[in-house]
Amino acid sequence: MVPIDLKYTRTHEWVRLDGGVATVGITDHAQDTLGDITFVELPKIGAQLKRESEAGVIESVKAASDLISPITGVVASINSALESAPEAINKDPYGGGWLYTVNAADASELKGLMDAAAYAEFLESEGE
Repeated sequence: MVPIDLKYTRTHEWVRLDGGVATVGITDHAQDTLGDITFVELPKIGAQLKRESEAGVIESVKAASDLISPITGVVASINSALESAPEAINKDPYGGGWLYTVNAADASELKGLMDAAAYAEFLESEGE
């Protein structure tokens, strides 16, 4: 199930904009593909992220994968609970497994991302 209130990237991150603050996480598809997540390296609070640039790393029993920022801005907060419980991403990728928030520099960047229907089609085209 793909939540309809989010925007999605081709690298399987999701973003929810609330005012000027964007919350970022990885999709259910991404956490399922990665398997049991064992470690997350999140960006530092205050870090300047650029859209489509590396924001951190997520590691699982299967692989390590770069986290790609879906939006440009300054990191406002991180989900520090993931440091001791990265498996929260597997259990609740759209809720308690969120990764970080960004004070969005340009909210119009989200227009270039996929809505839920387009992301579901993208997953099907990937052979999902």
